[in-house]
Amino acid sequence: MSHPAAEWFRHLLSKKDLNGRDLNLQKTRAKIIFLLILTVVFGCSQGGIDTPSNKESPEAAELTISAAISLKDAFDAIGKAFRSATGKKINFNYASSGALQRQIENGAPVDVFASAGGKQMDEVENGGFIDPATRRDVAGNSIVLVVPKDSKLKINEFDDLRTVNVKRIAIGNPKTVPAGQYALESLQTLSLGDELKTKLIFAENVRQVLDYVMRGEVDAGIVYGTDAKSAEANLIQIAIADEESHSPILYPIAIVKESKQTKAAQEFVDFVLSERGQEILRQFGFKAAVRK
Repeated sequence: MSHPAAEWFRHLLSKKDLNGRDLNLQKTRAKIIFLLILTVVFGCSQGGIDTPSNKESPEAAELTISAAISLKDAFDAIGKAFRSATGKKINFNYASSGALQRQIENGAPVDVFASAGGKQMDEVENGGFIDPATRRDVAGNSIVLVVPKDSKLKINEFDDLRTVNVKRIAIGNPKTVPAGQYALESLQTLSLGDELKTKLIFAENVRQVLDYVMRGEVDAGIVYGTDAKSAEANLIQIAIADEESHSPILYPIAIVKESKQTKAAQEFVDFVLSERGQEILRQFGFKAAVRK
């Protein structure tokens, strides 16, 4: 059965003027319109016309990297170097490792997770949210005691936190902030945990601890060595916690299983582990990742 549109155009093309001559101009125009209509009709019957809206873009979307906030300065620099080397764009999402863990467990669209602690990475791995074959340790760090730049208190070591004049000590919340976990471990190893319990102010992330110290809202804070380095103009580093007083500080990285860009995600992980990536991490005070 012929298509109604085709029949209508055959009728139109058969018409002549009063002298019996073909209407050539009209026929030419009609032929063009006829071809266009057939294209639409038969194109739709084959599943539609290819348009930019239903084709995959040749340019990949941005990679989303969820990273512990203590990595911010170093990862911002790594992100620029990575884009310069590969042309790929990165969207960084920084927060405490615990907050990032919850986001991933709740289905946040993330390609790579970089944690400041093994505990959070272990939990997302056990929950099946990352590809364990891609997990690597990329850096290490230290835990340090800091005080405000203009502090008048005589604090020269961790033990001085016992003194009555020290009333407020900021650390990250040990439940969600790895730096807070390491800080509490160090205090407990030094037999200060119970004694200082009422003085502790829990922050949502390690950068918030820095803010409390720099604004003089607390008498002291316990943060990563890299964070103290980044804010050295506004605070004083007093002491470094003995490495044996807390769990090894390692920064694991892994590709999230739900990533739609695993190839590009692996490129980023490899770049962080490369000599260039490791050099940038060292520039910001991070140590080599050494698992004991």
